[in-house]
Amino acid sequence: MPAGKCARKRLWRWRSNPLRRRDDVVESWIVLAVWTVFAVGGTAAGLVTAHAADEVFAQQRAERQPVRAVLLTDVPLGTATLGGTSDRRMTKVRWTASDGSTRTGRTLVDAGLDAGSRVTVWQDARGRLTAEPPSSTEAAIESGFLGTAAAAALAGLAFGSGAVARWRLDRRRIDEWGREWDQVGPRWGHKTS
Repeated sequence: MPAGKCARKRLWRWRSNPLRRRDDVVESWIVLAVWTVFAVGGTAAGLVTAHAADEVFAQQRAERQPVRAVLLTDVPLGTATLGGTSDRRMTKVRWTASDGSTRTGRTLVDAGLDAGSRVTVWQDARGRLTAEPPSSTEAAIESGFLGTAAAAALAGLAFGSGAVARWRLDRRRIDEWGREWDQVGPRWGHKTS
């Protein structure tokens, strides 16, 4: 089929046509709106989400500091679990905060270490223990994933809303066709024999 005929076939709802109904025009506008929201809104949602996540990760890298800490208890080797073995355990550590005060807290460390071993832990600006911030590469991957998820969520919402609206239009068209058939059908009811 030549490209011109294919384009005319796809755009039939936009052309003047004696068989075109108001619902056909409404449906074409719904399809156009859904694809516009998908293309423009999905791109915007993805970019905004990725940028916001990247800023949060950059802020975490800027405010979290590594400090040396001392284990206060032994950390036994990992035990077998359903998914494998655990190589990190929660244990108590002592460290010196940036204000010079000595603090204790619980954090995850590698298994198999003895009390008195030195480990690196991460603290936030207030001197509280926190998780290690993601590296630039990890942050970029996670930001991209979050942006993609936001775009996909908006696309799902747009396509779902469009599908519901088109379903309602189809139901209305079927009901209208039924009413029209009720008017025309009796005229065709004579037998031909």
